[in-house]
Amino acid sequence: MDMQSTVEIAPGVELPLLGLGTWQTTGNETYAAVRAALELGYRHIDTATMYRNEDQVGRALADSGVARDGVFVTTKLPPGRAGAERATLAASLDALGLGHVDLWLIHWPPSGGARPDVWERLLELQGEGLARAVGVSNYSLDQIDELERATSRLPAVNQIEWSPALYDEATLRGHRSRGVQLEGYSPLKTMRLRDPRLVRIADAHGVTPAQVVIRWHIEHEVVVIPKSTRPERIASNADVFGFSLSEDELEVLDRFRS
Repeated sequence: MDMQSTVEIAPGVELPLLGLGTWQTTGNETYAAVRAALELGYRHIDTATMYRNEDQVGRALADSGVARDGVFVTTKLPPGRAGAERATLAASLDALGLGHVDLWLIHWPPSGGARPDVWERLLELQGEGLARAVGVSNYSLDQIDELERATSRLPAVNQIEWSPALYDEATLRGHRSRGVQLEGYSPLKTMRLRDPRLVRIADAHGVTPAQVVIRWHIEHEVVVIPKSTRPERIASNADVFGFSLSEDELEVLDRFRS
């Protein structure tokens, strides 16, 4: 595997396993981070209406020289914009300077509910070619099942907070059995990077604990979008394809929660 390794989330739609998250970045720092990531070989950028940085992501994409079909772009519908899906996506596309996004997600369950009516409108806009794939974020498996019961269509992706500290085998298997790709955000936020178990594994491979955590996602074929605005950290987060974790090491990490 390498930085361009992907998983298929819909017919003809390949999502890179590694991407750059842009949560809590704004202005020129967003622009610089996206430019740095693209120069390093990242081909997956994650943003959202709620992040208020789509314009800077779009400017970086335009200035990068990377062909549009060479970059996978995700954005998200805020729950408070339920009922205004078309206008929200139009505003996102305008800010990004794109004719379509590769993946559009419902950012959080609106008012805590699955809202099949909102999901139906995402499917409608996908059908018009404005999003190549659609999905959800922060949904439970029960809420995903509710969407399928109402529309006979499953989300392509569910993006949730994920790390060894949050690992739950039933959650991972539940998504896989439904054919819903799991994508993890904030992979390092919940981790104790100085934990001796993690440090031992990192030392064995001559890498950092953060790199072990990112590699753990990839070993499980969970899409991972670490966020950083520091070029050296963006580079380090991508330097995870020169080693692999053993079954024993994966087991240690899978049990990190306990």
